[in-house]
Amino acid sequence: MSRFVKSVAHAAYNVQDMERAVAFYEKVFGFRKAFEMNHPKTGEPWIVYIHVEGDQFIELFYGGVEESPYSDRKIGYSHLCLAVSDIHAAAAAVQAAGAPLDAEPSLGIDGNWQCWTRDPDGNRIELMQMMPDSLQDRYQKTL
Repeated sequence: MSRFVKSVAHAAYNVQDMERAVAFYEKVFGFRKAFEMNHPKTGEPWIVYIHVEGDQFIELFYGGVEESPYSDRKIGYSHLCLAVSDIHAAAAAVQAAGAPLDAEPSLGIDGNWQCWTRDPDGNRIELMQMMPDSLQDRYQKTL
């Protein structure tokens, strides 16, 4: 365990269309827009915070213009993983909300169920149902 980090506070994305991005996170996952901040120097809209749970947020920045399609070969950001209690219900809810399901639920090599979607800007989102005796569960039991 880290000596000073208590949790991951947020993931941040530059988005092309803020209204579309906020609508996606609200409609697909049931998250809520928490607040918006204007840039301190220009007064222009700058950041929107989407509340996930507790002290966890997704931070959306205005002004994204240059697409960066995902590639397994790129260094850097890969995806956001959201823990779910029922992978099949989560997959059905994602599809019912009109979001793409890029991969159907399947059992990963770590022993957890997973499936994939993406937000309107192409950011990959993994949904994961953590399972008893998964590699993560086994590790947690050693702590």
